[in-house]
Amino acid sequence: MTPKLLRIATRESKLAMWQTEHVAARLAERHPGIAIEIVGMTTKGDRILDRPLAQVGGKGLFIKELEVALADNLADIAVHSMKDVPMELPEGFAMLPFGPREDARDAFVSLRHASLAALPEGAVVGTSSLRRECQLRRAYPSLVIKPLRGNVNTRLAKLEAGDYDAIILAAAGLKRLGFGSRIRELLPLEVALPAIGQGVLAIEFLAGRADLAELLAPFVDASARAAADAERALGLVVEGSCEVPVGGHATVTGSTVVIEGFLGLPDGTRLVRERAEGAAADAAKVGRALGERILARGGREVLTLLAQPRQ
Repeated sequence: MTPKLLRIATRESKLAMWQTEHVAARLAERHPGIAIEIVGMTTKGDRILDRPLAQVGGKGLFIKELEVALADNLADIAVHSMKDVPMELPEGFAMLPFGPREDARDAFVSLRHASLAALPEGAVVGTSSLRRECQLRRAYPSLVIKPLRGNVNTRLAKLEAGDYDAIILAAAGLKRLGFGSRIRELLPLEVALPAIGQGVLAIEFLAGRADLAELLAPFVDASARAAADAERALGLVVEGSCEVPVGGHATVTGSTVVIEGFLGLPDGTRLVRERAEGAAADAAKVGRALGERILARGGREVLTLLAQPRQ
């Protein structure tokens, strides 16, 4: 049965609100009789901006308060960027992708330089993602990587203030906020595999709410779901989190899913990258197999090194 009222929990950043309003509009189009209420919240990840996520708890910092709202019946669904969702959901929660995937690639943004390759030696690049740092240091060891936190607008303002020569952001967020023209280069997948789930909108809800699963089912894009299933299965095997430099990207063509993934050290000195393909209907199985291959071909040693205390 379609609910009469749908309360949507969301972070209050401009990107999160855009995503939530997009979801609300799509749902209202299909179900004009539903009253929709947006419940804005500030998460711990939004409040702690002076340290990289890897140092303060990782991905879950952006969604814990939203999950509490769902559990306490203060909201019915929560809207996330799937890349912010930990690989393993808490017991009693479910998640579905919403709509087609936006561009999954990372974007190079700079006021003076046209591309990563055009940056001079010693140029300062902003990102707080260990995944990006690992791949950038691997491909361009002469660059200086410095932390960059905050929402999209804050990060662009820091670039404009001259704190960085360039910054790396998710292309999806820039495009959704109308900043697509700020992108100087979309980083090739050969150079930078994106975060697991990057570009996918995700809806989380209590697993027992069959009415919500039915409500959301028409908005699930089959290709986005298969790609997300493959990537998140990979992440679960290789312990994907903000503390571990890991990336993955899956594409679906017809009935086949192809996924590439990597695991590495933040300084780029070790990086294990592999590829797998299989039936899209078995996307999670394909992702798990890729994860096991990465671990077998050097990934376990990388995880051992990551677990050692940093000097």
